[in-house]
Parts: sequence; structure tokens; C-alpha cells
Amino acid sequence: MDRQTELKKLIDKLETDRMLEKEEWIRLIDGRTPKLAAYLSEKAVKIRKRYYNNHVFIRGLIEVSNICKNDCFYCGIRRSNKNADRYHLTRGEILQCCREGYELGFRTFVLQGGEDPYFSDAMIVQIVSAIKCQHPDCAVTLSLGEKSRESYQLYFNAGADRYLLRHETADEQHYRKLHPASLSLENRMRCLRDLKEIGYQTGSGFMVGSPGQTTECLAEDMLFLKDLDPQMVGIGPFIPHHDTPFANEKSGTAELTLYMLSLLRLMLPGVLLPATTALGTIAADGRERGILAGANVVMPNLSPSGVRAKYELYDNKLHTGSEAAESKLRLQEQMEAIGYTLVTARGDYWADRPA
Repeated sequence: MDRQTELKKLIDKLETDRMLEKEEWIRLIDGRTPKLAAYLSEKAVKIRKRYYNNHVFIRGLIEVSNICKNDCFYCGIRRSNKNADRYHLTRGEILQCCREGYELGFRTFVLQGGEDPYFSDAMIVQIVSAIKCQHPDCAVTLSLGEKSRESYQLYFNAGADRYLLRHETADEQHYRKLHPASLSLENRMRCLRDLKEIGYQTGSGFMVGSPGQTTECLAEDMLFLKDLDPQMVGIGPFIPHHDTPFANEKSGTAELTLYMLSLLRLMLPGVLLPATTALGTIAADGRERGILAGANVVMPNLSPSGVRAKYELYDNKLHTGSEAAESKLRLQEQMEAIGYTLVTARGDYWADRPA
């Protein structure tokens, strides 16, 4: 049996069994070719359509703060970056973003930010409660970093539906290359377990091509995500930021990111899988290619236009075109051009295959 035939059989096995051994993951990732990627993406799209038809869900992203107490080596808003132009939105500004987004048809709001002490538990509870009171038909997703179980429970009780917390890497040695000693992989995993147990639709994910990442690391990521079984997975290529220790590192590639998206769709068929801004940054048609690889979510920016450039996790972040809420029509046209329909519904997770 030649190598390509062997790897196609591994893809078929993944489609059927939804799991592989670590060595099988390594062979499948290392052995990728354009033909194999095409075979894989065709299967991924077929599975995604079985769950979600040709619908692409749209989320309104509100970047609430670029202040962060952490000092992750890859992140442009890390505490040590003295050149960052810091801001945080007020409660009123966040609610105004939601009102404007609601008028545009958004039914999911994603509040994302650094770990900013300004946003106390009480304030987060007030904001979530106010959004749910004003827009009871909407979902609220939080992406505010590592918290205690008690804090997560408070936000959930206030009405938060989903929580995004990318694990970034499931390999302990690789984690140490990306983060300061004040952070631990063990605590990140604890947070994700707490979120799932509380009842959130939980999202995790990782960077593709981050410094020190090996194929073995990616295999560990896939094994971890299979075990966690999250409702959402966000992956995107690593892109360096000029004011970080990784300023001179190479970016990850769109090619490998798209391949991993397709693998994730086969392993977790019903998962909500974004075509991320980072993918759209590294390739002009990155988000369309992400959808064609099996993704089914896009997240244009609802933040006030004056702060969008300040939330700079990496260099050259996409700020124009479909990234702006005002260009929702253009994003709709882009999706329709590749045969998909932009849907502004809540877009909840399908736990089981639809009839």
C-alpha cells in the first residue's frame, strides 16, 4: 500500500471512529499533500453540511479591553508591552455595541478581552444581565481568560451561554515556551473542565505554527480536544507581534491551519468552528478557504471603530472590509460567492446529527 492510500485510510478511519492514536495523528499531519488535503476537505464539508446545511453563523465580536495582567510571550497586549495604547470599554459602551449589533441582525455577542482587573465579577455579572434583559433572544459568549470556578458560575447564573478559552497547547514543555512561570497548563485545563461541568457551551483551541510547536504537539492537541469534547474550537495561524519576544519568529501557515480545520471537523462533527480573523489576516481569502475546509462561523467586529486597531494581538490584524460590522453585506456576498448563506441566528451547537 502506498503512503497516500494509507493516509486516506486514516482519514476514512477518523470519519468513522472519530478518533486516532497519537502516532496516527503524527503520520496524517506529517504526510499531508495538496491531494490529501483536497480529499480531507471534501469529507469535512460533507459532514459540516450534514449538521448545519450551508449555513455560516455570524457572531458580533466586542473587544472590551486590551489591558491584561498576563505576560504571554506571543501576545501583543501582554503586560510588558509598554507601547500598547491601552483602553477598556465601559458598561454603557458595551451595551451600545450590542444595541447596534442587534439592529444589524446579530443574535450572538462575544465579549473578548485581556484579563483586565477593571472587569470585576460584579461588573461582568451586571453587563451579562443587562444584555440578556435587553436582548433575551441572544446568546452571550465570554472570552475573558482564566477565572475561579465560583466566578464562572456567577457569570453563568447571570445568563452567559458560552465561554471561549483556548488552551493554546496541550504539551507541557511547549506551554512553558509560550507562557511565563506565573501561568500553568494545569490551571488552564482546570478552567476548561469547570466551564464544561457548569454547563457552558465551551470553546477551546490552539495556534498553528507557534514557536516550538512540533507535529507531536499538534497530535497532543487533537487528543486533548477529543477528550474535552468542546462545543467550539478556535484555531488560527500564529502571527508574530513586533513588541513581543517572538517578534522575529515565522508565522504559521494557512495551508496547515486549513488542514487542521478539516481534521477537527471529522473528529468533532457538530463542533462550532470559526474561520478566524488570523486566517483572514495571513491570506486575503483565508476566511472563505476556512469555510471550504469545514468551518461554519465568522466573527466580524462590533467594537467601536476607534479601538479596533488597539486590540492588536498580532501584527497586521485585519481591520477593513468584512471585519467591520458596517461591511456585513460584503461578508454576506463573500459567503454567497462560495455557495454559503450567512445566518444571524444564535447558531447553537448540534449535539447530535440532525434527522
